[in-house]
Amino acid sequence: MNLLSAILLMGPAAAPAGADGQQPSAWPTIIMFGAIILVMWLFMIRPQRKQQKELQNFRSGLKKGDKVVTVGGIYGEIVEVSEKTCLIKVDGDVKLRVDKQGLVKDYSETAQQ
Repeated sequence: MNLLSAILLMGPAAAPAGADGQQPSAWPTIIMFGAIILVMWLFMIRPQRKQQKELQNFRSGLKKGDKVVTVGGIYGEIVEVSEKTCLIKVDGDVKLRVDKQGLVKDYSETAQQ
């Protein structure tokens, strides 16, 4: 333990100093971290928030007759919409009640093309 404390106490004195005897500036490091955070925000966080907002607007605008796809890949047409769930018609008389959070996209535009 004695050796460790001696090395730690000598550390700042043995560090190389600038030309005039002062410590080097921390600004380049701060600017680099700021640039990394900015790049992460631009390429990761901002698009994720945009996608979440679009998905929330899609789920709040659901109405009867919309053709949707669930998270599990089930295609269906909305028969009934309530506050938190939707009843979708899958095939023939088969109907499923799913949570709105389980609906991921509207395929009615792509089906017409």
